[in-house]
Amino acid sequence: MRHPLLLALALTTASAPAQWQILDAHTTTDLRGIDNVGKGIIWASGTNGTILRSEDDGAHWQTCTTPPNAEHLDFRGIQAFDANTAIVMSSGKGDLSRLYETTDGCQTWKLLFTNPDKDGFWDAIHFSNASGLLSGLIAGDPVNEKFPLWWIVPSYKSPANSKESPKAHLGEAAFAASNTSLFVYSETFWLGTGGTGGAHVIRKVVHGGDGFGWVNYPSSDVPVGQHTESSGIFSLAFALVGLPRPSSIKRGVAVGGDYLKPDDPTRTAAFTTDGGNTWQAATTPPHGYRSAVAYDDPTKTWITVGPNGTDISTDDGRNWHPLKPDPKSGDQPDADQHWNALSLPYAVGPHGRIGLLRPDALSPRP
Repeated sequence: MRHPLLLALALTTASAPAQWQILDAHTTTDLRGIDNVGKGIIWASGTNGTILRSEDDGAHWQTCTTPPNAEHLDFRGIQAFDANTAIVMSSGKGDLSRLYETTDGCQTWKLLFTNPDKDGFWDAIHFSNASGLLSGLIAGDPVNEKFPLWWIVPSYKSPANSKESPKAHLGEAAFAASNTSLFVYSETFWLGTGGTGGAHVIRKVVHGGDGFGWVNYPSSDVPVGQHTESSGIFSLAFALVGLPRPSSIKRGVAVGGDYLKPDDPTRTAAFTTDGGNTWQAATTPPHGYRSAVAYDDPTKTWITVGPNGTDISTDDGRNWHPLKPDPKSGDQPDADQHWNALSLPYAVGPHGRIGLLRPDALSPRP
């Protein structure tokens, strides 16, 4: 996704070791979801049924009406479409995983869907309109040894359960840390996993056509995490240049590690050059566990965030280096830290933390 504001300001601002500008959202709840719609419109979500909205690039934040019976829900994912319309996803066991929708700028909310699996747990929701028809996907932790999937088309009354679901390895699960363990483009998706079964990326691959096509879900080993319940892939992203066909998407990055060891840089990132078929470990990994990653096409830069800091890569995930604060510029000492999720150029974290990546943090590259 392009970020014209970030690029335009970067082109007109002198280069400096800048960092995050901390914004005041007037909340202390933990924030997990963030979606920058563009044109100044940003939505965020978090614990205790909290949903926030800004219409002026984050200068001011509105605390939205809490959806019905959602005061204790943990909204890990939010997908917005304009200033008035958004869908928010809560994560929790069984019916604590829910979807709500607003069409009036978060004054009111409608319950769209509740997880029908009493043992299920939703991890991520991601929408795409690459095919010309806006559609989304919900992915959850394995139920009966398969990852449940629900396809969402807003014009339909409720999400449709996928007839075929990917099989899970023993001890495998997904993570709901930042709503980015799932990446959707058109009718294709990539899902990053972890746990004691190891880290994998599961893909949807469509073969053939003309009514005779078939689908399978290959699973690729990824050198991220330590085969523990608390480790694996927490976020993945792919570089989308223009409007590619799903088969032409090649460059991708997966990040994670062990969230119980936030300062351990071991096996915290990997990259692919063949659309997720094979993955290689980063030569120089991020300097700790990372919960979100994103690609900024104008600057050809990958950025990843986590509890102990921010890292960037300019060689498609092979090598990462810290993006540290600059005390001389007035940055707070921990301006690079305490982040959960990304939607460039914004990030959110615990205790109501919201940051705006300053325009001179990334420099455009040819």
